[in-house]
Amino acid sequence: MFDPVIAPSGTLLGLLQRGRGDGTLHALTAPRSEALAALNHCVLRDPRHDWRVENRSLYYARLYLDLHGGLEAVEAHLFDPEDILDTDESRTGLALAVLGHLASYGRQDALHLLRRYAAQGTNWTWALDELALRDDDAGLRSLAAPVLARFSTDAEGEAELAATVRDAFEPRPWRLWADDPRPAVATRVRAAQEAGSFDRWQRQMRPAGPRPGWSVQAVFDWAQQGLDRGAALHVPAARCLSAVAGPEDRAEIVLAAQDGSDGARCTALRYLADTGDPDALDLIEGAVSTGSTAVVEAAVDAFERMRSMAAVDRARGWARRPDALGEAAARVLACRGGVRDRDLVLAALREAVRGEGPDAATLWTLVDGAGRLGIACAAPVLRHVYRETASSHLRGRAARALAATDPSFPTGFAVECLWDCEETTREIAARHAETGDARVVERLRRLAADPAEEAEVQTAVRSRIGPEETAV
Repeated sequence: MFDPVIAPSGTLLGLLQRGRGDGTLHALTAPRSEALAALNHCVLRDPRHDWRVENRSLYYARLYLDLHGGLEAVEAHLFDPEDILDTDESRTGLALAVLGHLASYGRQDALHLLRRYAAQGTNWTWALDELALRDDDAGLRSLAAPVLARFSTDAEGEAELAATVRDAFEPRPWRLWADDPRPAVATRVRAAQEAGSFDRWQRQMRPAGPRPGWSVQAVFDWAQQGLDRGAALHVPAARCLSAVAGPEDRAEIVLAAQDGSDGARCTALRYLADTGDPDALDLIEGAVSTGSTAVVEAAVDAFERMRSMAAVDRARGWARRPDALGEAAARVLACRGGVRDRDLVLAALREAVRGEGPDAATLWTLVDGAGRLGIACAAPVLRHVYRETASSHLRGRAARALAATDPSFPTGFAVECLWDCEETTREIAARHAETGDARVVERLRRLAADPAEEAEVQTAVRSRIGPEETAV
């Protein structure tokens, strides 16, 4: 996945890349050609840092509808010769998801583009998943022949087909093709389904990893073997220790936490923290001072999982440390601290923004903590994070925290949040936006009537307006 270049937050492009509600509002008042150019830029060059937790497709699809935008640029992007050279899903995934939403809104041009790309494009499985949710049986049956033609009929091709059927995110097309009246289609798909099921059964019969009866040292060795090949296995290894270790093994585990191999040390620290061992906190502090990067990360992560009051008390002493343990301590207080810890959490929040900017990873927890603890004087920092972060997920957390700390939120950011790309942010806005604003009432009505809107958002909308007001 490429690292997207995000435009300044004060520009139309920057607002649309971030998925902010103000992006839609500005686009609807900007010259149409300028708005469509910025929209196409976003759809064809995915601006998300992490597509697993950030939504954009419905946001961009709705804007295409509002702008009556054509899909010529999307079509050119999908069928560009680069599609053959660059097979990464990130090149076309967002565009295909946007087409899927447009198809659900009745845009036939989007539906036809998806069908054509499923038949010809490199990222065809994504397009097929979109069609599985929106297309009719006849449309999907028409794709059986071109999709099966992608797989050769030799043993290697049939194995690849079986793996594709087995791992399909949306199974509807394959189930439909298994009952296809054309024998050549149905026979081949059924054979692939059977082979995939058999392969899954075989993998279940050949489990890798620890076995019953393993010793503590065997678990440590397994964790180290994983680390040697670049796989961090200390978390499952710690769970294994819970099954194989007894009270008589504690001394060996403590020794491993002090000066064992990196794999053993990470595993032992995690195990001792999870079991609430009385020496866990001292061992974590020592590991941060003397351990490798992998050990420090494991120690910090283990500490943040601890739920005891002893861990919270220790966090109060560590929160001012200028290292990873100090950052973790502030996050612990943000999650489990009390009113007395507000100043420490606020200081950590300000320092994170000052030192690492509005996209610092530690901000996610600190922003939540500012809202949970009701730190009213954190509102200016939260507003800055809201405006500047490139992460729509973090912006949603900032909005939630502002709803708890900023009296101006209902008439300010809550209004634009009704157009935000994240459904959780729209839900917050639906519960807090001041309905004295005519734009708010109209937007609430549209969200209530939109079949693509999430149920949680519509529930929040209907808690604000009566049934008679949702009619369109």
